[in-house]
Amino acid sequence: MRAWQYMGKQQPIQLNEVEEPVPDPTQVIIDVLAAGLCHSDVMYMEVGDQAMPFLPMTQGHENAGVITALGSEVTGFKVGDVVGVNSAGVQPPLGMFTPGGFADKLAADYRDLARVPDGLDISLAALATDAGMTSYHAMIKAGGAKKGMKVGVIGFGGLGQIGARAAVLAGAEVHVAEMKEEAWPAAREVGAVSCVKDAAEWVTDPRRGGDFDLVVDYAGFDTTQKAVNAIKRGGKVVQVGLGKQTFTILTTSILGKTIEGSLGGTVADIEEVFDLMLRGEITPGYEEITFDQIGEGLERLKNNQVLGRLVARFGN
Repeated sequence: MRAWQYMGKQQPIQLNEVEEPVPDPTQVIIDVLAAGLCHSDVMYMEVGDQAMPFLPMTQGHENAGVITALGSEVTGFKVGDVVGVNSAGVQPPLGMFTPGGFADKLAADYRDLARVPDGLDISLAALATDAGMTSYHAMIKAGGAKKGMKVGVIGFGGLGQIGARAAVLAGAEVHVAEMKEEAWPAAREVGAVSCVKDAAEWVTDPRRGGDFDLVVDYAGFDTTQKAVNAIKRGGKVVQVGLGKQTFTILTTSILGKTIEGSLGGTVADIEEVFDLMLRGEITPGYEEITFDQIGEGLERLKNNQVLGRLVARFGN
């Protein structure tokens, strides 16, 4: 079968022919129908030689498809079920520690499967398993966004657009910091009340601090300190973005405040996002590409040339 693999030495991803996976007792085999592309895939290629347990590694951690084979201990699922896969679940993360879904077939633990409801487009289903789950969990479960809160969203990309909409649906007053002004109309469409290029604009006097209850940083470049500055005492920053491997925070700026890292989410989170997408409450912007364009798509992500999300669509 075909698989896009990281070969090592920070080289671009490569399309190879590999053997088809065989399920362990608790795994299913999925014919992948759609796979989302993520900035984390780019980051994995920067740190993969040190972190991945073996090379080459088939990448792709945002996947949906149809079950074609079952391990001996699998319960609750059958051949023909359409599912998405939680990459932050029981099985070590796909595309980083176990082979991912930039391939014709994928092996996944049945306990990590989310059922795709009838009527939900498979590209949206794939997108929901990471961009949806991660952004929703960070905003609603980790951040606790709710009515009456003033919430900041840093980065209105593939994750930020979903996180912002989830906060609006929860009743929060949402403000967006996004350097690409061409994304601002979409931010306003999901319900953001203001947009700025730089989160530093949220604070007029850093010594006094800001008045946000919550800021979720979906970027993670030089943005975390700005997020901390923007929240009031008792406020929280939820860090999601992995734009840089390290960042520095002024010690005095975190006193009386909380910083929490949010990684992934649960199958329940994915299924909640599936429901919101099916009802049209969350309609993220994305661009479909073909399986053969995955390598090119990751280069576009690396060069910051993508608005929203890229989803590779393949199969029937």
